[in-house]
Amino acid sequence: MVLEVGRICYKSNGRKAGEKAIVINTQENRAEIIYKSGKKEKCSIRHLFPTKEKIDIKNKSVEEIVKIMQKVE
Repeated sequence: MVLEVGRICYKSNGRKAGEKAIVINTQENRAEIIYKSGKKEKCSIRHLFPTKEKIDIKNKSVEEIVKIMQKVE
């Protein structure tokens, strides 16, 4: 499964391992993600485990994305 904008994933490594996040931007081997808490972070795509769930986040604010993520659970 490819990491693409809007893909919901789990962080697999690091201190935030196991937390759900959504990809908001990708570059070469890095991705920018937002956690349910609303915190943004850049990380390696090797540290992300994608799920089958994908949402449309175009033209949405961080607050709107966080609300959508909480509904998806």
